Amino acid sequence: MVELEITETRMGHRGRYAARAPGTPTVPDSELLYALDGQTMTIDRTFTPPQMRNQGIAARLVARAVADARDRGWSIVPQCPYVRAVIDRTPRFQDVLAEGERS
Repeated sequence: MVELEITETRMGHRGRYAARAPGTPTVPDSELLYALDGQTMTIDRTFTPPQMRNQGIAARLVARAVADARDRGWSIVPQCPYVRAVIDRTPRFQDVLAEGERS
């Protein structure tokens, strides 16, 4: 598994998790973008550069967002199809889904 540094930044009601592998300064960050409305985190996008795909990076960004949402008492609305798929296939992530989002 590739080593990653994951950071979170927020500006107003928008947030971003960024993942960077050490030693890859010219490769764009992998990212997960969200909007925050009260206690609801709506995740609307994930992106991993082509040269970094198939290494589980996006899944690790989702896991970090889920862990932070749980710690903060937030719920998640997964608008991004990838995030929806990861949460649907990971039972331990489903407790953070917003009302009406559970399968």
